[in-house]
Amino acid sequence: MRRMTTNASQTEPARSGNRYARKKATAIEAAAAVFAAKGFHGATTQDIAAEMGIKQGSLYYYFKSKEQALQLVCEYGFENYVQRMEKICSSASPFEARLLAIITSHLSSYRQKNNALKVHNDQRLYLPKQRRALLKELGTRYRQLLEQTLHEGVREGSVRPGIDTHFIAYSIIGICNAWGANLVRDDDLDLYETIEQCAELILRGTLQTTENS
Repeated sequence: MRRMTTNASQTEPARSGNRYARKKATAIEAAAAVFAAKGFHGATTQDIAAEMGIKQGSLYYYFKSKEQALQLVCEYGFENYVQRMEKICSSASPFEARLLAIITSHLSSYRQKNNALKVHNDQRLYLPKQRRALLKELGTRYRQLLEQTLHEGVREGSVRPGIDTHFIAYSIIGICNAWGANLVRDDDLDLYETIEQCAELILRGTLQTTENS
């Protein structure tokens, strides 16, 4: 039997690419920490380099400008956010369980010290329109996944027919964003109680219903 051999010249580029990807992720996380602490206008590329423990000139290996650093931080934070949403929506769980998981994921992110997502939420509008293109696509994807879940709830009989799923999806996102902002401002606000109350409002509404015996 002929022994399989590994060509070192083929594996080295892959290893180099992986090393660069890891270092770039570290650079993005460092930029996220600096932007979260100082804001886009208060931060400098020197601050980001210092956070990484490298010289300022070396930072340009990862970012060409502070603006590009902000763009990559925002994309990094929101891509992970949407990936969690995709995983929830692809599960075979009942509608109520999926919607509760969506609300939990959305609100929990505000308490997870996720600097990249915080920067996305607070500072993405400092980017020019052309640099926000991917962020817009990701935001649309998130809303569409939520609308899809609501449609499935209608088909399953868990959601009343005839509702405007587009309007409801925007409303759920708005409720979660508003209470997420409160969670950031008020450390004493209980995360799980907030999730429970938001879920109760979204799933049950405010009107008293009469159950048929």
